[in-house]
Amino acid sequence: MHDKLSGTSLPKPSLLSAFAGAIVLALVHQYLFYGHGLGVSMPIFVAVFYAYMYAFNRDRFQPSSWINFLLFVIIFMLALTYVLFNNLVFYVLNALAIPALISIHMVLLFGENRHGWSEPGIIGQALSHWFYQNFRHIVTPFRMAKTAAFRNVKDERKRVLGKVTIGLLIALPLLFIIISLLASADGMFRNLLSGIPEWIGTLSFGSGMLRLIWACFFTFCFFCYLWGFVQPAPRKTEREVQPSSTVPYHEPVAIKFDPVITATVLIAMNLVYVVFVVLQFGYLFGAWEGALPEGTSYAEYARRGFGELVMVTGINFVLMISVLKWTEFGSGIAQTLNSGLLYLLVGCSGVMLYSGYTRLVMYEEAYGYTYTRYLVHAFMIFLGLLLLIAAVRIHVRQLPLAKYYIVLALIAYVVVNYVGMDVRIAENNLERYRTTSVIDKEYLSELSADAIPLLIDFSRKEHGTLDEFLQARFTSMTREESDWPEFNWATYRAQRELHDYILK
Repeated sequence: MHDKLSGTSLPKPSLLSAFAGAIVLALVHQYLFYGHGLGVSMPIFVAVFYAYMYAFNRDRFQPSSWINFLLFVIIFMLALTYVLFNNLVFYVLNALAIPALISIHMVLLFGENRHGWSEPGIIGQALSHWFYQNFRHIVTPFRMAKTAAFRNVKDERKRVLGKVTIGLLIALPLLFIIISLLASADGMFRNLLSGIPEWIGTLSFGSGMLRLIWACFFTFCFFCYLWGFVQPAPRKTEREVQPSSTVPYHEPVAIKFDPVITATVLIAMNLVYVVFVVLQFGYLFGAWEGALPEGTSYAEYARRGFGELVMVTGINFVLMISVLKWTEFGSGIAQTLNSGLLYLLVGCSGVMLYSGYTRLVMYEEAYGYTYTRYLVHAFMIFLGLLLLIAAVRIHVRQLPLAKYYIVLALIAYVVVNYVGMDVRIAENNLERYRTTSVIDKEYLSELSADAIPLLIDFSRKEHGTLDEFLQARFTSMTREESDWPEFNWATYRAQRELHDYILK
């Protein structure tokens, strides 16, 4: 049976069941997230959302590509971090990353494949499902209800009843909210309503009302998002996308750099870098033995120039990618020269990156380990891997650089989530204490619950060095009440070990 609402050959129960599924999904969403922090609720909802999208859109399901499997593993592993870890930085970052990755994954699984997964256009297609496709289907449930309600009513009455129904649909939610507010604000009005069913007189604009609004809002969000894949906007025909005959059409200009110009730029920059690297080697490998520039202290050397070195390495990386992408590489001397200059640029950038890395290590040994310094470490390692891939790309021209970078970035982000940043920071600071007898107790006490077992073990061995801070942390954690959707293994383990250590 043909569906007039969607223009496809789907039976009408499919539309109704999809909307019913959206209601169930919205109820699950409000139960898991309303009034709760993120915890075990995140992987549960991700699984339920994927089940909903598959159940009502399986005809468009395209699981064959390896990138689809990789994205699903990455998304689910990021969702699991809300159960396994308790780091505030990734708590926020993953709350942004998971919806973004799911949006792109949905396009790859159920979309029209207008763009490859490594093309920037895939982001625009994902955004169109968030906004344009969503808004197209806001009225679809109302059309469905209208069609079902007035199927056997004559045309004239149908129009009148349709308008009345629309008015009631608009008025009822407003009346419900207004009456609840007035009943809460005025006792006489509440008494006036006592003659009506008793539950109306006790209405208040509280949690139940907000939950209802939450569920209604997300019901439409989930249904419209799903139906944007089931019935996407029709693509423009060739006639529609052809330029008007009255407007001159110009082919897009492809950006290409002449190999001689590229070689000139690379020679000039590499001359400076080679001189810098030659001078740097003496201090780079002698700083650990005290061979520092004259008048420079250990801490000053570690701090000085770190940001500049990383920035220059980043500039070199952008320059290298631009040359690889937009330079006309042919054959002969020009190609050999440019390839050699690019390898030299990679080598100099690697030395600068290593120099910045060692300065950061020295700075941490002098001043301690923090979130920011740890993340900078991770970024520098990541940048080094990008440079290595770019070096391979110089030799293998057919290497799809964008795809390798995207996959590396996704895997690197998951790895950083799972290495246990708080534990690593605590371990390094405690090791620094053993060699320098210097420790920042306040900073250690602010680390997430991930590091609590390590701090307890350290305090036990060091005769209660951190007991005061652990006692305060235990008091604050016992005051926090949480329901099962917020369950987090790291927090549970920390509370249990603090209880055993403090009270026993």
